[in-house]
Amino acid sequence: MLLKPNMNWEKNCGIALPTVMANVNPDGEFLQVEFFVEEPLDCFRAEVMEDGGHSWEDSCVEIFIENPANRSEYFNFETTSRGFILAAHGPDRENRSQLDSAQLAKIERTKQLASIIGDFISWSVSIRIPAGIFGLKTFEGVQLRGNLYKCADKAKTPHYLSAFPIETEKPDFHRPEFFDILI
Repeated sequence: MLLKPNMNWEKNCGIALPTVMANVNPDGEFLQVEFFVEEPLDCFRAEVMEDGGHSWEDSCVEIFIENPANRSEYFNFETTSRGFILAAHGPDRENRSQLDSAQLAKIERTKQLASIIGDFISWSVSIRIPAGIFGLKTFEGVQLRGNLYKCADKAKTPHYLSAFPIETEKPDFHRPEFFDILI
């Protein structure tokens, strides 16, 4: 799945944007999501050094998923290029509960170190989210709705991409009304 910029968002206009491909695969008891990123050096930032940090300020890929066990809430999993993660759940932007360190430790992360090629930097990250985080035993037969994102709010060149369009005036990823079928 190719993530695309919303060109109605002023911050995406007139700049070189990252190229991001993502794969979403349920694997029995895990949901595996892989991101492959190539971005201009001005778009890259890697300063977050711990889980639960301000991941969206760095080069970050994000998975927002409606909870299949409780459709009134959604989860967000925000992973930096270094593999640090912020994860929370709740019904909207204001009412979020962060996952604790024990829950975060159950989320497997694999990263490919960033490599520079000319004026671009390439990196990838894969995360495996256990079904138990959602209150499920397995992902078999489960349809997941959500959206995938790429951002870097504090990069020299901030940018915002999504798998499915978001019809808002400014970048806003906490909009479950724009979720679509991921699998």
